[in-house]
Amino acid sequence: MSDLVTGDAVVLGLRPARLPSRALAILLDLAVYVTGYLILTIGLTAATASLDEAAQAAVAVASFLLLLVGVPIAVETLSHGRSLGKLACGLRVVRDDGGPIRFRHALVRGAMGVVELLMTFGSVACIASLVSARGRRVGDVFAGTLVIRERVPGARVMPVPAPPPWLAGRFSGLDLSAVPDGLWLAIRQYLTRMNQLDPQVGAAMAARLADDLV
Repeated sequence: MSDLVTGDAVVLGLRPARLPSRALAILLDLAVYVTGYLILTIGLTAATASLDEAAQAAVAVASFLLLLVGVPIAVETLSHGRSLGKLACGLRVVRDDGGPIRFRHALVRGAMGVVELLMTFGSVACIASLVSARGRRVGDVFAGTLVIRERVPGARVMPVPAPPPWLAGRFSGLDLSAVPDGLWLAIRQYLTRMNQLDPQVGAAMAARLADDLV
């Protein structure tokens, strides 16, 4: 987890995405964009067959910039950082402060992505992501963004033992709304581990928790 502090002194617990999940998301995106680019190229080749070589080259460059640069920028801007590949992998691009990205963030990431991902076949992005403590590539550094995991596996929760039968009826009549959450967590953890503790240590912890709860 990455603890980021906003301008309002609020600590954000964000889970940065690591290289394997980011690489899979990029590969899915590239598969979609390249497929669209090939289909468009075939159509444009047939449509511009009567033009001269200079015009055909201009159309080819324009289609390349549109499909492999402009479309990814537009998708990230309109989806607030969730392309098709990131959506499938449970990832999202956010600002350094945890907020949604805007057009300028997507533009910088897209422009740098041409060099990092396309021209160097992803080698620069992989090295930068491995070196960065938060898995950021160069485009993220310049854009002030971070790719985070939105779908995080939930922690396995140990079942809380049922209260003794002679106490079960009394719990329903207690008003426990004023008990702090931290104390409830400590009691819950004690109940799940009380059979594993040394008897003396367990008795001391139970007495202290009982005093705090009272």
